[in-house]
Amino acid sequence: MNMLCVGTLAIDSVETPAGNRERVLGGSASYFAYAAGFYTPVRLIGRTGNDWPEDYTRSFQNHRVDWRGVTSDSQAKSYFWRGRYLQDYQDRQTLEIQMHGFDRYRPSVPDFYADSEIVFLAAAIPTVQHQVLEQCTRAKLVFADTVDMWIDTTRSELLELLAKIDGLFINDIEAKQLTGKSNYVQAARSIQAMGPRWVILKKGEHGCFVLGPDLMLAIPAYPSDRLIDPTGAGDSFAGGLLGHLCENMDSEVLGERSAVAIDRRVFVQAVKHGTAVASYTIESFSIERLQQINREDIEKRVAQIDSLMGHCG
Repeated sequence: MNMLCVGTLAIDSVETPAGNRERVLGGSASYFAYAAGFYTPVRLIGRTGNDWPEDYTRSFQNHRVDWRGVTSDSQAKSYFWRGRYLQDYQDRQTLEIQMHGFDRYRPSVPDFYADSEIVFLAAAIPTVQHQVLEQCTRAKLVFADTVDMWIDTTRSELLELLAKIDGLFINDIEAKQLTGKSNYVQAARSIQAMGPRWVILKKGEHGCFVLGPDLMLAIPAYPSDRLIDPTGAGDSFAGGLLGHLCENMDSEVLGERSAVAIDRRVFVQAVKHGTAVASYTIESFSIERLQQINREDIEKRVAQIDSLMGHCG
């Protein structure tokens, strides 16, 4: 199978209790694509500006990421975000955002990506996600992410999107915000009723909760003692999960999108792999730690997660 990711490519400056980094690689698509690249080639659609370092591009291309769908704007800079994590890492402050025309960017799926089978729509304005979805006419699985801003400001558009996707990544706080349910299991069920057959609730240091057609699963977070920067952990988790699915699913067996079923064991293993990749992401700034590891390292961490779970799945 093949995979497409549509999302943000950014330059970040980050402050955490462990230190800081200026102008490092960031953005939802960056973390997702690099994580998924451990498992499968990734097609990427996004936008960069005239300040985008070529080293970043080469890092992706050397990690099985197809860069042909990325648009470079020679007249503007890249999307920039500056943020700070407070002492407990639970609160994140956005100190500065420079859109540099990104708010006007409308992704287009090129003909050479038209046959994409697994599609990830990273967090963005729901109408933009919807526009991309309409172009992915041969997709068999479409997963999306969202954030609190779009739940607050574009709720009706988000609900329209949810009715047309197969899976949603969302954190537990956002799930409660979207549904009004304080219990995360009830929140997941409510989201499932909105359309997505698979709901993946990200719970940070408490792991994740997954609800599927025939699946209810809680996976613990890997107990890392090296928390440096949690930026991108959720997108890395999604990349590892969907990358593993892509690697272990046969498009011929899947059939038409409306009838797609995912083997429970395959999905459970995919969640563990997403958890393992995310646990490495937080051990450095940007994708620095991901650039230091290989598939064998991920497999070792999955085995440790298995031990925590008593080899569930």
